[in-house]
Amino acid sequence: MQKVLDAWALMAWLQDEPAADRVQKLLDDAADGKVCLAMNMVNVGEVYCKVAKLRGESHAVAFLKDLQRMPIRTLEAPRALILEAARWKSRHPISYADAFAVATAAREGAPLVSGDPELKVFLGTRVWRSNGSGEVRSTSAAGEWSGRVDFNHRPPGPEPGAPAKLSHSPTSSRSMAS
Repeated sequence: MQKVLDAWALMAWLQDEPAADRVQKLLDDAADGKVCLAMNMVNVGEVYCKVAKLRGESHAVAFLKDLQRMPIRTLEAPRALILEAARWKSRHPISYADAFAVATAAREGAPLVSGDPELKVFLGTRVWRSNGSGEVRSTSAAGEWSGRVDFNHRPPGPEPGAPAKLSHSPTSSRSMAS
């Protein structure tokens, strides 16, 4: 089974937020070959930007190096995916970066792992593309993380204490070094 991560999931892990244990479990399962994790490079760039703002450019560069050793397949954003993300953005009140996460999940036919309040519109839905354009269709999502999962059991809105500080460096023991 494949799952697509958005920036929110990795930031929760890097900041050791309450969702970090669930993200770590996914990373462990991916390392054991039980699940395949993927992430669009636009969302990788979003994590890079957030880490650089919180901890500095050297930590953001360290994150990219660590990512190469993690069990996450990074996906490029070809022209068709860029336009698909733009369609998602034009139809839903989500950020452009989140639209890439949704479009990537749709293209891959995989659940999107996130706790981002912007993605609550996708709660309980599975996304896929149809006729070359993004669509949202209701389906049974039991047992899958699909759309928004609020790992912290908080109502939608800004994270408490935002902007948060990273509690540990991307090169800490949580990294999936080989």
